Amino acid sequence: MEPTEVVRRIHATAPQLVYEFAGAGSLALWWLHSEGGSSRTILEATDRYSPPSMASLIGYLPERFTSAETAGAMARAAFTRARTLAAEHTPVLGIGLSATIATDRAKRGEHRMELAVHDAFGTTSYSLTLAKGKRSREAEESLISHLVLHAIASSSGVLGVPLPELLAEERLTAKLEPSPHVQEFVNGDREWLLLGPAGSFRGGPPEEIAILSGAFNPVHEGHWKLAQAAGELLDRPVVFEIPLRNADKEPFDMLEARRRAAQFLGRAPVLLSRASLFVEKGKLFPGTPFVVGVDTAERILEPRFYGSAESRDATLEELRSLGNSFLVAGRLRDGRFRSLDDLEVPAQHRGLFVELPAQRFREDISSTQVREGWQRKQG
Repeated sequence: MEPTEVVRRIHATAPQLVYEFAGAGSLALWWLHSEGGSSRTILEATDRYSPPSMASLIGYLPERFTSAETAGAMARAAFTRARTLAAEHTPVLGIGLSATIATDRAKRGEHRMELAVHDAFGTTSYSLTLAKGKRSREAEESLISHLVLHAIASSSGVLGVPLPELLAEERLTAKLEPSPHVQEFVNGDREWLLLGPAGSFRGGPPEEIAILSGAFNPVHEGHWKLAQAAGELLDRPVVFEIPLRNADKEPFDMLEARRRAAQFLGRAPVLLSRASLFVEKGKLFPGTPFVVGVDTAERILEPRFYGSAESRDATLEELRSLGNSFLVAGRLRDGRFRSLDDLEVPAQHRGLFVELPAQRFREDISSTQVREGWQRKQG
């Protein structure tokens, strides 16, 4: 994907950032400024090339400029600066980059990059040791700047941006140093996290909401329209939920959760939970309607997912006693639009399921189709 397309997509998102860099990464800044709208993204950028400049940013002179610790300190300082520069309720990012690349003299050490992004989730660090002598200075600068754009895109909710191609002996690593809220969630001390549109975690439990749960890989126009239609029908706000565990899919880690949650910055709150089953969600949020597609409703009614019809009936009865219900949206499948009327709902459970009429919502698009479109572009 060309840098111009990535930059356009970044500029269309809500987060604003401060970018601190040393040793490389100036091309990334040029790319960000080369497309109109950079003032919506960049609050400030500084080339920390001299030791005094670096020390003035992070408060000390690092033993090694190109280290994960230095890049992380730069990112955290950039985040603090961004918070003072941005308008209230604007999500912000702090970007820190330190690199050592080819120059006009032979270097004894490695050619390396340490990149960090700080946000509400904590500090996400990317490390890469380049194959020394295999690229020119310009090529190393280009590779690192592509990685900077990729990190900004991922942190801003821009999905589908491929990583630049690396050589066989090169490996990019990424890790998250969690913020206190996220660490508590990872440890199991919190059942859920609620990320607000402004990019910070909210403390209090959501009340009088409906929940639209999904993988959101990616979130698309159909999801937004479904949430709007469901909210109007139910007369309550719809909150998106990303479960890290799903009964039908592989679980994913906090790095991936962060990537998907970033899509909601500036637009809507999003819940993160470990509740893979609706009965688990019901215990966390009693009295809450769940907005689901007809395919999901069909799985909810399938006895094989519970082991027996008796177990299914007991689970659905528990959901009823918790005050939960399901608002079911129709979906096009195999060339035919299917709705709640196409499902066999046992008489004792019919009160749990309500149809969202097609005249209120119908959007024939899926995340799978969007991802397939990405692959065609990249191919």
